[in-house]
Amino acid sequence: QVQLVESGGGLVQPGGSLRLSCAASGFTFSKYAMSWYRQAPGKERELVATITSAGGSANYADSMKGRFTISRDNAKNTMYLQMNSLKPEDTAVYYCNARRPWPGIVYWGQGTQVTVSS
Repeated sequence: QVQLVESGGGLVQPGGSLRLSCAASGFTFSKYAMSWYRQAPGKERELVATITSAGGSANYADSMKGRFTISRDNAKNTMYLQMNSLKPEDTAVYYCNARRPWPGIVYWGQGTQVTVSS
């Protein structure tokens, strides 16, 4: 059974930090590019960051660049998102995504809630 399980979300004050994790199972994790997406209430789902299958390259949305860091540990089948200097506008459900360009397979996690509020 393919599973992507996010964890690490919660309530944090503005300026604080959180570290999200995505634990993968049921597929060859090291062959998949990984991404974090988020969806705020009433908003469309948006891309947060991506990382290549070997972890050699990462890409970030402009609003997250410099504050968030995506990483992965293929030996542990886990992807991470280090979130620093959090702002209220970062409040959203954060989703884990796995993608294999060929043959074009995509998997999604269930999401974890991040709330930034004082």
